[in-house]
Amino acid sequence: MIPRFRTRPEASGLGMTSQRARDRMVERLRSEGGIRDERVLTAMRTVPRHLFIDEALASRAYEDTALPIGCGQTISQPWVVARMTEALLEDGVPRRVLEVGTGSGYQAAVLAVLVPEVYSVERIDELLRQARRRFRKLGFENLRTRHDDGRSGWPDAAPFDAIIVTAAGTLIDPALVEQLAVGGVLVAPVGGSSGQQLVRLRKTAAGVEQESLGAVSFVPLVPGVG
Repeated sequence: MIPRFRTRPEASGLGMTSQRARDRMVERLRSEGGIRDERVLTAMRTVPRHLFIDEALASRAYEDTALPIGCGQTISQPWVVARMTEALLEDGVPRRVLEVGTGSGYQAAVLAVLVPEVYSVERIDELLRQARRRFRKLGFENLRTRHDDGRSGWPDAAPFDAIIVTAAGTLIDPALVEQLAVGGVLVAPVGGSSGQQLVRLRKTAAGVEQESLGAVSFVPLVPGVG
């Protein structure tokens, strides 16, 4: 574990946002969600999800459900965050991870507890500004962000040992595969209105290997910046 953030009093929470609520969420992820990686479960127990959503929804922060964060976007349900993180770490802890779609910042924060360097790209300026305030408030030291079209990745920081995409495209953008190091792993939802699959891609010297990890539902990956 790489705990690179400051513990603030508000991170502890009260009642429905307390550490006990996080502990119950983690037990559900383990017993009902099938999450087995203790590193991931500890990160989920550590990061205060209630600080990544609107205060009016804070009492629902540790339910296993997606919640609105504005601008037509959502914070993914805890199980999805845990499953994608687990899939990314299965072959070992990557040193440098690119996240496409910062959103609320929660997935990036979970990753930043686990890996040395996290780079996160967000196309919606308002969401990115909010996420940056949260990162500063919690004192993350190993998390860099950028306002850009996520489909382009972060080419001047490539290659990455792992890439995680938090919105669904009809295919995995070749530019992202190009920025993945040989031996690296990319996890992304792929599909459209007829259905989506969580896909894990491994890049080898001989090409790419791809597998499906099951059905999911994400907001669409939209081009451009806003």
